[in-house]
Amino acid sequence: MTQISEQALQAAIKEYRDPYLGKDLYELGAVKALESSESGEVKLVVELPYPSAGIAGALKQLVAVALENVDGVESADVQVGQKIHSYKVQKDLPSVPGVKNIIAVASGKGGVGKSTTAVNLALALQAEGARVGILDADIYGPSIGMMLGVPEGKRPDTRENKYFVPMPVHGLQANSMAFVVTEKTPMVWRGPMVSGAVLQLLQQTLWDELDYLIVDMPPGTGDIQLTLAQKVPVTGAVIVTTPQDIALLDGKKGIEMFRKVDIPVLGVVENMSVHICSNCGHEEPLFGHGGGERIAEEYDTELLGQLPLHMTIREQTDGGNPSVIAEPDSEVARRYRDIARRVGAQLSTRERNLGGSISSVSVTEH
Repeated sequence: MTQISEQALQAAIKEYRDPYLGKDLYELGAVKALESSESGEVKLVVELPYPSAGIAGALKQLVAVALENVDGVESADVQVGQKIHSYKVQKDLPSVPGVKNIIAVASGKGGVGKSTTAVNLALALQAEGARVGILDADIYGPSIGMMLGVPEGKRPDTRENKYFVPMPVHGLQANSMAFVVTEKTPMVWRGPMVSGAVLQLLQQTLWDELDYLIVDMPPGTGDIQLTLAQKVPVTGAVIVTTPQDIALLDGKKGIEMFRKVDIPVLGVVENMSVHICSNCGHEEPLFGHGGGERIAEEYDTELLGQLPLHMTIREQTDGGNPSVIAEPDSEVARRYRDIARRVGAQLSTRERNLGGSISSVSVTEH
């Protein structure tokens, strides 16, 4: 039996470059174990630093083939998992118990599909193997409950008369001001009251070991948004915009607001990028073209993805069955999952919060 060269094994493993971080598995520190036996069997354990279930199978296959081409290797067993850490937040604010990372989904103006993006991003991160929660901080127009199909009037359980138990829905942990007030409750609140209510909802919810908590921020860049950005321990922000010039201007304001309070902007999602005709499938850029890419380039951030203006996205979300779970194999769901991997990958390049929660490990592919 030919002795297997460890150098040759490592060279084979290095042939694979991560599609989201542009590094090989050794540069990522993702190789956790590499063993070979005299009978030619090789075992490799890989842990990626972001939610990556959707690419685990391809990684396993590509690396296994590369290893099996090494002299002396009879078979290769590649195990692919992920390990999600807690990353630093602005001004070292105290973390929220049970939450490793908070991702704010924001827009400079309303009507760009921010909440739809937040819901589908949360579901996509979960589909990629993460433990995910969602908080509806859009207090004047809370819609997350409807989008997730939470029955009207359903209320979260409480503990000790002061803690909320997040609602389990589609595998997410969810909470919203809409769950704890009635439709008749007046929401004509001033900024400090709004900020206080959101912070209370965030801190008095018993989040259970979340890798990511998605916070659907109120639209705009005024005092409410700025106060929340200063007081909520946010790991990173995602800006949602459309290609329209006015939306792009407001998207820029959103990026500048987060930078002002030292919150990294992980990237831009361009919503309603093209209109797809439900009859013939013809694509047309109704609101302009390339706006999200221009913003990302101007502010040295990433264009996380472009989503079409399509009737099914609205219908599925309005019906409480968002695209990622309604049609998990569709092109729209694929785009959301790609965005989720990009968000997780961008976050994994940040400085770790060594005082945060213990990181979780999950094996996504054997």
